[in-house]
Amino acid sequence: MKPWADCDTDAERLDVFNGLLLAPQLDAAFDRGFVTIDDAGRVIVSGLLDPASRQVLGLDRPLWVQRLVDPHRAFLAWHRERVFRGRTTVSGE
Repeated sequence: MKPWADCDTDAERLDVFNGLLLAPQLDAAFDRGFVTIDDAGRVIVSGLLDPASRQVLGLDRPLWVQRLVDPHRAFLAWHRERVFRGRTTVSGE
């Protein structure tokens, strides 16, 4: 979630909560800021993605990440503030 270059310490780089196991297309969209995840685990999609791209990426239906814990949420907040691009909509809307 927080790129190694932006981490303050080696401990932060190696923190097991600084990452999620996502499908390859979602991982790429997440890294580029086209999707993020809210504290409840909902996948949030950037308004910059057009409907056709959403469909190709499988973002035209609601998606959730399960089993998030508070340490994940801290890294996700960083991602939403610094990586996520554009206005938000929930996947599937």
